[in-house]
Amino acid sequence: MKTAIKAIAVAAPYLISCLLLGYGPYCALAQAVNAVTTNKTSRSAGGPGSARPASKSYQQVQQRLAQGWNTWDVNSVTTQVLLPEGLAIHVGLKHNSTEYGDAFLKDVLIGRLTPGAEQVVPGAHSWDGSYTDLQISWRGHMLSIQSARDGSDLVLLATPLTVAAKSALPPTIVFSVDFLWNRSGTALKRPGFIQTQGTSGVIPVYCTCSDTEVKSDSEYLDIPMGGPFFASDLVQPVGLSTGKRRTLSEIEALIAQQKEAYRQSISMAGSNAPIIDAIETTLGWDTIYEPSRQRVISPVSRVWSVDWGGYVIFDWDTFFAATMAGIGDRDLAYADAIETLRESTDKGFVPNYARAGGWSSFDRSEPPVGSITVLGLYKKFNDRWFIEEAFEPLLRWNRWWSEHRDIQGYLAWGSDGDNKPGNLDDGARGKRAGAILESGLDNSPMYDSTTYNFQSHLLEYADVGLMGMYIADCDALAEIADALDKPAEAKELKERGAHYRTSLATLWDDQAGIFLNKDLHTGQFNTRLSPTNFYPMLAHAATPEQAKAMIEKHMLNTNEFWGEWVIPSIERDDPAFNDQNYWRGRIWGPMNYLVYLGLCNYDNATVRTEFARKSYSLFLKEWSEKGHVHENYNAMLGTGDDVSNSDRFYHWGALLGYVEYLEQDKAGGSLKPGK
Repeated sequence: MKTAIKAIAVAAPYLISCLLLGYGPYCALAQAVNAVTTNKTSRSAGGPGSARPASKSYQQVQQRLAQGWNTWDVNSVTTQVLLPEGLAIHVGLKHNSTEYGDAFLKDVLIGRLTPGAEQVVPGAHSWDGSYTDLQISWRGHMLSIQSARDGSDLVLLATPLTVAAKSALPPTIVFSVDFLWNRSGTALKRPGFIQTQGTSGVIPVYCTCSDTEVKSDSEYLDIPMGGPFFASDLVQPVGLSTGKRRTLSEIEALIAQQKEAYRQSISMAGSNAPIIDAIETTLGWDTIYEPSRQRVISPVSRVWSVDWGGYVIFDWDTFFAATMAGIGDRDLAYADAIETLRESTDKGFVPNYARAGGWSSFDRSEPPVGSITVLGLYKKFNDRWFIEEAFEPLLRWNRWWSEHRDIQGYLAWGSDGDNKPGNLDDGARGKRAGAILESGLDNSPMYDSTTYNFQSHLLEYADVGLMGMYIADCDALAEIADALDKPAEAKELKERGAHYRTSLATLWDDQAGIFLNKDLHTGQFNTRLSPTNFYPMLAHAATPEQAKAMIEKHMLNTNEFWGEWVIPSIERDDPAFNDQNYWRGRIWGPMNYLVYLGLCNYDNATVRTEFARKSYSLFLKEWSEKGHVHENYNAMLGTGDDVSNSDRFYHWGALLGYVEYLEQDKAGGSLKPGK
């Protein structure tokens, strides 16, 4: 508010002159002052420009999600937060030493790679947070932290695990209590408990620490905490409970009860139980409460969100999170899809990224997979209000592609650097790099020789993958329009899809036996192949004969894409494959998922089944060993830990397991609908 008042005060004389006298120069100067003042005095870009007021049905979705105790705080997986009031219980660990080397672990994240960082093995995390389990290793200490709900109460259990100690002194476990996000509330230390009071009333917090173990109020404990806390040497299990005092055995019994309830819910999936467990756990730990917009959402990982100021929503990443959430939590699936759409810019497109402060990639979008996501969820749950909520932003986005990314009748990636507001810290906007980032394939070798046109703001490159995804988007959105009784929009979408299907057909190369990208600057086909060359199957734009040729000549070719681990992001005999650096040869869950959907459109059950099995095998390798869900995987080793730029807990890695889930469904596996 102070920023806005200051801006008005600075510009006021010029604005008054403009209004009363009609002097053009004063109007221009007023606008310039306003623009400069806003840029220099505000950290916020103002948020998405096209988000409509949420419907009552969607407001109820968010209300249902944002209830009770869960790991809502993006900054630490060991923090439990009670919504809606924001009461938080933080679990920290102090390393003690008889000489130099004391340290305090205040916040815990999965997959942090800084020297000396904590190592976390994430265990089960139910959708609603009724049971969570993880193990932490740090400075020679190892412990497990488990939580469970008992009605509206929370119980926590910290258990030391046997390791070779690096210090003669035991670590100190610290439970601190406060209110997050500037929410109103008090937390006061009382004899034997901490008393909190927020919007839902008084909630006492108790610790099982014995009188001799609890640090007394008069004893100084040098930790960076400003509020009340319990602290105890972690030499035996320590429990914490809210609502009423519970013994350690009572807390352990409640933990065991919720653990068994989780196990039974997973076992109902039969042979799919490991897949369900992996996806529920991954999305459970990655789901947060985002306070600036008061919403529950599943960003790609907490490490990414913390580095982006609190949250970051990437376009296709979060749509895929919605798809996976559909296996167990309908509300979360809807929230992930709708919140991604609500980040749409005032130009009508879903941005590549949207981050804290209302900043987005105002110059570029990312792959158009929104309509196939929304249609898939609609077919699963049949909630008409959901497609009513999603249709308009999806339609605006669909139209935007043909209006802003068409070149010579084809679709190409681009970056409109002149769009406002300009993100001045984004050095890729309005450049070739920004256009490539729109593809989502940041350093793919496919784009090494492309030309960026600064007048059209486009890569001069007819992209097979983009056109395949876009045609699929047109088809899916037309089906949604039909379901909503919108014949004019359905007709428009079908015609637009048919137009680009005709253009895509011209990119088929008989000799190569596959659709090829075309360099429109030189007029030559690009013979470098990636999984995106198979995306015409996703759009059902390949004839059965063409699909057969692509699969037999290229997909099953061990010199190109087939092998123990599939499917690499560039063919194996490409010079860039050996880089194994991000999109230069590594395996990515989203590519496998889109290729699998394409295989489902054709009669090749044997290949499809083997493709799903290989994808799942890759996923299980590090999931079983380390609890990692990687952003990408080495196509030669089948690992993700070999590089530092593969996030250890990035939810779209679970798409490698999700394709097996879909395949089991086709085979008549035991699948249970989401809640």
